[in-house]
Amino acid sequence: MAIRGYLRNTSVVKLTHPTTSAPSESGDSTRTQVARAILEGGPATAADLAERLSMTSAGIRRHLDALMADGVLSARDPYQIAETQRGRGRPSKVFVMTDLGREKFEHSYDDLAVSALKFMSSKSGEGLVEAFAQSRAEDFAKRIAPQLTDELNMGEKSQVLAEFLSAEGYAASIHPRALGEELCQNHCPIAHVASQFPQLCDAETEFISELLGTHVQRLATIAHGDGVCTTYIPHTSALSTAGTTTSGKSKK
Repeated sequence: MAIRGYLRNTSVVKLTHPTTSAPSESGDSTRTQVARAILEGGPATAADLAERLSMTSAGIRRHLDALMADGVLSARDPYQIAETQRGRGRPSKVFVMTDLGREKFEHSYDDLAVSALKFMSSKSGEGLVEAFAQSRAEDFAKRIAPQLTDELNMGEKSQVLAEFLSAEGYAASIHPRALGEELCQNHCPIAHVASQFPQLCDAETEFISELLGTHVQRLATIAHGDGVCTTYIPHTSALSTAGTTTSGKSKK
């Protein structure tokens, strides 16, 4: 069956309620749940997916093979990690959503949006496109502002941001990292447009930085072919410590 037949839910990234029962191990509906789990949860190994969906290894691999054959998923090597953390043996492949797979899961007017931005650029130059991207980011900032109060610390603000972005279709989550946190956006509803107009990504990164009041670093983007958008958010205390250390060295 063509993938258009079983990837029918065009708003899956907005669904936040967990599945109420474990799926059977056969059928197109189960295949949809496997693909949805990767779309919403990000790259995952077969073992992770089997555990999450209460399926056997053989069952999950059958669906993964079918999804890869249809171009919905692709398998990649995991991100490099330290040998001491990885343990023995070759690391398992992780499965990621392809551009084709994302198109089947989202309401998209990408072609119209790209055409409109190209028209704007041809008539008024890159400045108008940048202004549009900035306006979009400012709209995000206005809508999330009431949820952020002075009482929230950096970690709490990051979590509010992730929840806001998830509601906007980005399937976002926060993960602790050394001296900070990492914002993961497992889905990008404008990936195709942003791949041609990186001003959208730039404005989004600036929005995150201004919202949290700290410099952030964009490490990967779906628009550039990565499996997930990741942004490193350093703790302000870490920045202060680093600044003090640097300052101390400069005086010597």
